[in-house]
Amino acid sequence: MSRRPPGWFDPLLTRLGSARSEDFTQLVTPERGGRESAVLVLLGEEPGTGPDVLILQRAATLRNHAGQPAFPGGAADPGDADVRATALREANEEVDLDPASVTVLAELPKLWIPVSDFVVTPVLGWWHAPHPVHPREPAEVAHVARLPVTELVDPANRMRVRHPSGWIGPAFSARGMLVWGFTGGVLAALLEMGGWARPWPRDRVVDLPPTGVAPAPSAGTDAVDETPVR
Repeated sequence: MSRRPPGWFDPLLTRLGSARSEDFTQLVTPERGGRESAVLVLLGEEPGTGPDVLILQRAATLRNHAGQPAFPGGAADPGDADVRATALREANEEVDLDPASVTVLAELPKLWIPVSDFVVTPVLGWWHAPHPVHPREPAEVAHVARLPVTELVDPANRMRVRHPSGWIGPAFSARGMLVWGFTGGVLAALLEMGGWARPWPRDRVVDLPPTGVAPAPSAGTDAVDETPVR
């Protein structure tokens, strides 16, 4: 595929030009402090299915965020040149992604995850040369999949989830994965910005089973009694 992103990227890239952290979260990112980190929001395309996004599922045995879906990513290392380098390095370490197969297009606003005090920069990339990926460390990553946008925006696959802690936020069900939390919130905002989102029943709320690990209030989330996210 060409390194030049396809036309379906245009509305999203135009909207991201004026994006602020408030478009993704109700939490204010602190001006100082927080552990610098980055995630890779990697959009690709396959014949017959159209645009898709790469999502991994963390191993159920992890101490933190066990079994949760996520974009590839993690904390910055001293040797990383910038957040783009962090996102690509982490994706390589987690799912064996070849950094040369990705064209980085934009950096989203920094978003704060209070429970871990991570300040996360989502890095948007075009997967111009897709290739097979897999968990490099099964003890950390259980599964990795390309989730088609058409399935993510299908009203039958959209809902909000409520954690036993009282946290509630947007979620997606696709290819056997339930995408929620920080990842679900960022996805919800990007699908709106890209013009892909379709009307869905916002009163559909599903309870998450207790895991012993409370999720971070993060992108796209709200309190149970507050107005639902868009």
